[in-house]
Amino acid sequence: MIRVQDIGKSYGNLKVLKGVALEIADREIVTIVGPSGAGKSTLLHIIGSLDRPDTGEVFIDNTSIFSLNDEKLSEFRNQNIGFVFQFHHLLPEFTALENVAMPALIGGSPKKQALKEAEKLLDFMQLKHRLTHKPSELSGGEQQRVAVARALINNPKLILADEPSGNLDTENAMNLHKLFFDLREAFGQTFIIVTHNEELANMSDVRIVIKDGRIENRIENRKL
Repeated sequence: MIRVQDIGKSYGNLKVLKGVALEIADREIVTIVGPSGAGKSTLLHIIGSLDRPDTGEVFIDNTSIFSLNDEKLSEFRNQNIGFVFQFHHLLPEFTALENVAMPALIGGSPKKQALKEAEKLLDFMQLKHRLTHKPSELSGGEQQRVAVARALINNPKLILADEPSGNLDTENAMNLHKLFFDLREAFGQTFIIVTHNEELANMSDVRIVIKDGRIENRIENRKL
């Protein structure tokens, strides 16, 4: 499903990624691990089209994403990629329901339909009793589940997560990790997750180890 070819990226004189290449199959849950500064988040942002590489290409379902113009790339990202970050980036003035519906509304879905889909997702996340609550009224674990529901609203094929459990306690982190596998079973998405959490890395189908801007190892934990 995803093919990364010879990705290079520098910021000034600092080479962050040095010819990274990898392939990820449909429905795989892949973790990217390695020391801080190794290039993990930069690679994730490039796969998600949030940043452009200096060299190389990224193919998602045989689409060379950086061959698209800005408008087409934005549309492709909205429809095909969902993002979950360590800091939830929920909009504080909107309810949980409105936050989840936002990407669908941006994508042009009718408001009634977007809110209906958002409610179904929050019900799946066991948050139906929190629809009208604003982020400040939710716990950290609840906020992250709202953020995951928001990433799913357009039914994307690919979910990218950057340290999604980094700010959660042990129990909420494990619940979130289990949720990713439940979502894969329910909706069939592919997940790429940057993490320092060893338990999550060991749970994943594939663990990619990055060091000094290069892939050092690819560990097959299990086959689908």
